[in-house]
Amino acid sequence: MDIQRKGAKKKKIIRSVILSVVLVAGLSGAWVALSKLKPAAPGVEFSTLWPDTVKRGPITLDVRGLGTLVPEDTMLITATTDGTIERILIKPGTPVKADSVVMVMNSPELETQLMSAEYTWKAAQADYDNLKVTLEKSLLDMESTEAQVNSDYATARLQADRDAALAKANLIPNIDAQISEVKAKELATRLEIEKKRLDTYKSSEEAQLGSQKVKIDQYQAEYDLKKSQVDKLKVKAGFDGMLEALPATLTPVEEGQKVTAGTPLGKVAQPSHLKAELKIAETQVKDLAIGQPADIDTRLAGGGWDGHVNGRVSRIDPSIVNGTVTVDVALKGPLPDVLRPDLSVDGTIQEAKLDNVVYVGRPVFGQQDSTVRLFKVDPDGKYANAVKVTFGRSSVNMIEIKDGLKVGDKVILSDMSAYDAYDRIKLN
Repeated sequence: MDIQRKGAKKKKIIRSVILSVVLVAGLSGAWVALSKLKPAAPGVEFSTLWPDTVKRGPITLDVRGLGTLVPEDTMLITATTDGTIERILIKPGTPVKADSVVMVMNSPELETQLMSAEYTWKAAQADYDNLKVTLEKSLLDMESTEAQVNSDYATARLQADRDAALAKANLIPNIDAQISEVKAKELATRLEIEKKRLDTYKSSEEAQLGSQKVKIDQYQAEYDLKKSQVDKLKVKAGFDGMLEALPATLTPVEEGQKVTAGTPLGKVAQPSHLKAELKIAETQVKDLAIGQPADIDTRLAGGGWDGHVNGRVSRIDPSIVNGTVTVDVALKGPLPDVLRPDLSVDGTIQEAKLDNVVYVGRPVFGQQDSTVRLFKVDPDGKYANAVKVTFGRSSVNMIEIKDGLKVGDKVILSDMSAYDAYDRIKLN
């Protein structure tokens, strides 16, 4: 006979609830524990990385830029007047003297203007000569009149003195003596007038001749200008050097081409006086200054020469073009003959020298005055952990450590952006 167990069903339900709660709690704890687990450290082949050790000591702050050698002394030859290129006598790449004729132009209009200016100038000279003769003749006439009046006055003065003496001796009437005195005074006044007229005429003569002389000078200046322009149709180099091709931004001229005044015809440079024009990134020029030493690598080592030339910064362009600033470096000493304009060079400018600083090799993405993430190698060399590093000033190959590393630490300078999701890597 079966005996009914009271409460068995209720106990079974309670047992099921308790088991469910325990199972849910266990699963939740496991999920939380698993979510907190870090991803496994990925393995990286150490031989493919670029490690460096943090050091303390002096470093040189420098910046580097690519550039070219350019002549210090250049002159652009331009057309001084409108004309047509008749002949090109010297081609680019040829040494020239200051008076070397590079090309010959012609301009019929200018030659006609020269002839007209010459005729006008010579006509003004003829007018001057004619005026001078006319004025001299008039002057002689006035001097003759003045001399005649002077002679008449002298005669009248003698006669008046004589008649005064005779009248005093009662030999002639007093009225005759008075008439002679009046005549003498009249001639004295006339003589004075003639002298003033002669002085005035001389001043007038000088003014008229001066005015005509100004015209001669004016017409001669116009003639000299036209003659100079005609002479410059024979285009000369201007100074000793090397005739170079025009820059790429300018169009070379050809025979038979018509050009206007100011058109570039050629370029002359002195290849023995060169400077380096470097293109420096705009982010690296803030500490550059005139006079800083520089090393220019010409990449032409050989024959006992290492290919390097010393120099100093001579100019810093104030403008920025395509993210770079042009910096001129004046080169020292006599330069080897192998150096030529437009030669590509690599320049390094020394900004300053720092003593007793903590530094390391410059990482791939390391910029001065920035904070970056680097992997520091553990002492056992098996793992590397990510650390934040604050940089200070930098040079081409080295950078100052402000915070995050100490002397003796070994860090990885390679590009580790592929492991940004990991704080630890395993070194194989």
